[in-house]
Amino acid sequence: MPIYEYRCKTCKIKFECLVLGSDSSISCPECTDENIERLMSAYSFKSSGNYAPSSGSTECSTCSSKNCSSCH
Repeated sequence: MPIYEYRCKTCKIKFECLVLGSDSSISCPECTDENIERLMSAYSFKSSGNYAPSSGSTECSTCSSKNCSSCH
């Protein structure tokens, strides 16, 4: 169940909404208008390649370098 970011075309506020299905009707929480657009957010992009460890370290997850071009 993804959370998407939207902007109301009427009152221009940005908001997030949990989408339970493709037939969900989404309206602005401020003005209740359904004239909204889904925004592209950083979380909607899938990256290929290596990921840094989740421990907060800035070292590469595969070669222990701090300046590896394959994952930085």
